[in-house]
Amino acid sequence: MSATSALKVSTIRQGTDYLSLELFHKIYDSKEDGFKYEWNDGKVEKTTSINQAQAVIQAVLMRLFVQTITFKEGGLFTSETDMNTSSTQLRRPDLAIYTAFQLAEMKRGENQIAKWVAEIISDTDNINRVQDKLEEYFRAGVQVVWHIFPHSRQVYVFTSPEKVEICRGEKYCTAAPAFPDFNLPAKMLFE
Repeated sequence: MSATSALKVSTIRQGTDYLSLELFHKIYDSKEDGFKYEWNDGKVEKTTSINQAQAVIQAVLMRLFVQTITFKEGGLFTSETDMNTSSTQLRRPDLAIYTAFQLAEMKRGENQIAKWVAEIISDTDNINRVQDKLEEYFRAGVQVVWHIFPHSRQVYVFTSPEKVEICRGEKYCTAAPAFPDFNLPAKMLFE
């Protein structure tokens, strides 16, 4: 039995479903099964990874990002990258933007909280879990969260858990105050 298996069995034998962050990384970091795994207070949360339709949305946003000051200064637009939102939670937002300074800190091994994150909401997402993550992101220091709904072709732009603007059609979605020059009409995400 491998050390990882022994630890997992040991945890189960102790009568708890708790999984340490270290063990989470050993088991789930290299898993390539089409799912995204996040660690939430010792429990593993499994969701679908970005699919091809969602990758098209990602590509639109990437093309927008390369036109921003943040990109020109060396910032990072990324997907499904580890972000410890607290000592008991590791998230992998669908999309995130980090500044050049944050990228330098990441290179030094320092956890950074993205200033902007987006979750592309799929038919299988649990609304309660989506809401919990929204609250968690803001507690951690995220400034703007986009919930992108491909099915209804709209974007919920949150600047706090209580403040949301719904964008559809020609209405502009913005990442202000985090990244004021990162904005586009909602319809561009779905064309």
